[in-house]
Amino acid sequence: MLELALHDRGRITPADDSTTDVLRRGFYGRRSGKSLELSVEEALYLLDMRNAACERDGKPVGFNELASEFADAPKFMARYFTYKDWRDRGLVAIAATAHARARLAQPKAYPASSFRLPKTKLHGVLFSNDLVSVIEEPEAGRQLYEKFWIGQYGSYKASDRGSLSKLDAFESMLLMDNGVLTLDNSTRGALMAQATEMRDDFPSLYEVYKDWREKGYVVKTGFKFGTHFRVYFPGAKPMEAGGDQTHSKHVIQVFPKSSKMLISEWARAIRVAHSVRKTLILAVPGKTSAVREGVDFVLYHRHGGEADAPGRNPPRFAMLSLSEEEYIGGQEFAKAINEAKRLGLDLLLAIADRETAVTYYRVRQIKLSGSANDYFEIDWMQP
Repeated sequence: MLELALHDRGRITPADDSTTDVLRRGFYGRRSGKSLELSVEEALYLLDMRNAACERDGKPVGFNELASEFADAPKFMARYFTYKDWRDRGLVAIAATAHARARLAQPKAYPASSFRLPKTKLHGVLFSNDLVSVIEEPEAGRQLYEKFWIGQYGSYKASDRGSLSKLDAFESMLLMDNGVLTLDNSTRGALMAQATEMRDDFPSLYEVYKDWREKGYVVKTGFKFGTHFRVYFPGAKPMEAGGDQTHSKHVIQVFPKSSKMLISEWARAIRVAHSVRKTLILAVPGKTSAVREGVDFVLYHRHGGEADAPGRNPPRFAMLSLSEEEYIGGQEFAKAINEAKRLGLDLLLAIADRETAVTYYRVRQIKLSGSANDYFEIDWMQP
């Protein structure tokens, strides 16, 4: 039987040499002098799943008694359940604080192209309660739609029906910022104020919208997919060469550092994107600060059917443990991303639901040339 000892200040070690040898071979604990020191998650796992015994001053210590020593720590059981799930898959997880820099995780490069709007001077009217602008200049409106996919000329999916151009608030702002559009009954500042009054995250949304548009991407509403935007790569047109409607493969959710999101809502957005075969891009406006925290474990995965192990293979991921019922803040997410970068690993979000089942989402950084914002692809992952 594996024998553990609980010491003062919450230190946990093997109680004998035999247990030390077994745990070293199983990649548990970190060296502390001639012995090992276990994290509380490792000790609880050994009690729970390996029938280990633990004592303090000669008295037995059960799972609940040991766990109660640490129960005030943030998301304590979420950390345990996500650690347990990874270990149950035959994979190694170690505390992130015990690990040095591993390798450099390379961001995925997205192409960029030039963005040159026509030098036309357009006039429109803003309908402020709807945040919609209308242009009554058919030729210019058609050109904006067919060449740049800005606005909706004519009717949706039927541009030959009607001659008006309808612009949403993001499109109106973009054209005004580029000197193409003048609103007869409003200004840029007034439009920004009205849009921000209707939704306080509008400035962050517009920052992301403009960033992608000026890199040559087409950005349209993501309402049908439960996200802020859907995005098309440079060169996309409303209709494909054969006359079929162009379909997006990516959607964008904007996550300002000042905001918070319920984990179940986070998971829903990712699942919806996955169900319609689209990649979810998370946009975090503004440069990430240098502050690091929030990564719970460093994870070893597998390749060629064999489980990776410390000393033999590099780690693959940094894990952020979460529970279904909590909120994650943009600042917390940014700090975890920053720590994963420091470790040279991709981030893995591990979410324990109320049944203690764990769902994993891989976060991979995107490199959008010339952008000051941070962007990440997020996708469901089966370890």
